Amino acid sequence: MTLNKAEPAENSGEQDAPDTYVPSQRRLDRERYQRARARRATAIGALSTLVTGAVLYLVVVNAPGWPRTKETFFDGEYAREAFPKVLEGLWLNVRLLLFCGAAVLVLGMLIAVARTLRGPVFFPLRFLAAAYTDFFRGLPLIINLMIVVLGVPALRLQGMTVDPVLLGGTALTLTYSAYVAEVFRAGIESVHPSQRAAARSLGLSNRQALRHVVLPQAVRRQVPPLLNDLVSLQKDTGLVSIGGAVDAVRAADIIVGRSLNYTPYIVAGLVFVALTIPMTRFTDWVTARMDRRRAQGGTT
Repeated sequence: MTLNKAEPAENSGEQDAPDTYVPSQRRLDRERYQRARARRATAIGALSTLVTGAVLYLVVVNAPGWPRTKETFFDGEYAREAFPKVLEGLWLNVRLLLFCGAAVLVLGMLIAVARTLRGPVFFPLRFLAAAYTDFFRGLPLIINLMIVVLGVPALRLQGMTVDPVLLGGTALTLTYSAYVAEVFRAGIESVHPSQRAAARSLGLSNRQALRHVVLPQAVRRQVPPLLNDLVSLQKDTGLVSIGGAVDAVRAADIIVGRSLNYTPYIVAGLVFVALTIPMTRFTDWVTARMDRRRAQGGTT
């Protein structure tokens, strides 16, 4: 009896075992076709790139002024001389990016919050915040740098620093905080009013609703434009050299002034490009990731 009862259980176990999936021939053919198309597209892209590069090379090297251009802008000897000094000066640009970037984010957030305060009692604060953003967004950065870096030391004020690095960083912060403030403000205003109303209905104050509900959503939505502003800030740190600070640009300028060869400028430019490209690609990745999440119905 026991054996007879065990046999159906064993047989049922064999029947419940899942079958091994075997793709159909049509699917195999489709996957094989897609792989072949991908290989063909890669080969065509590589070939067209090689042909384009060869054509551009022949056009450039056969141009009438190429020998003189190569000697003036692409001299290997001056490039080897300038590279270590440009890298040494680049450390100043990186430090300016870090400190100014943090100051810009904090000041920009404060200005954006001031512009979004409600109630007539906050009108003077909103007016001052709007005037600040309008003024520094309209003022060219180079003029701002000249006023702060060159003009402030001429005042000879007691206790006022004359360090061109600090003054240049201050000018960069003043200008870029106006742009970042508008980015933050756009993010705050993009949050639907129902979010604030729901937070208020749960007993949160206006300040708590702004801090815990509105600002986190606003910042998350504005990450790509904020990263773009940081990329621009990284490039513009080279402008502090107008005050005499020895950064990457100034290090190249010293060699150019002595040799009258402009290869060091090319070296400095390529170093900045190499530093900027990873930030730009990271910005593109973040933007694409957020777009995919929106398309899939995820939170923004």
